[in-house]
Amino acid sequence: MRKNSIKNTRINEEVLRELSNIIRGEIKDPRIDPLTSVVAVEVAPDLKSCKAYISVLGDETSQQDTLAGLKSAEGYIRSKLAKNINLRNTPEIRFVLDQSIEYGVNMSKLIDEVNHNQ
Repeated sequence: MRKNSIKNTRINEEVLRELSNIIRGEIKDPRIDPLTSVVAVEVAPDLKSCKAYISVLGDETSQQDTLAGLKSAEGYIRSKLAKNINLRNTPEIRFVLDQSIEYGVNMSKLIDEVNHNQ
């Protein structure tokens, strides 16, 4: 895996910021959970594709509903991204569920249980 250039890192940060704003403020889909956050964004160096890692605080069904809502609003999100960020190409966005926060909370609970039992 090659290291990101400074330009690519800046593009990732800008796309992350704009995606967060669009998801939080402009999408009115009831399937999308209000506690949805964009954790990380990886834009390909050719600006053709983008992986957006999404974290949803909630149960399994709300996570799946949120992903379905985001996938259905993908075209709208991409057009808003094109208006807000001036890039040569607007990347095609693919949403991926990121469960690292949930995993961390679960591990923290397990560690607390072990410490409590000793």
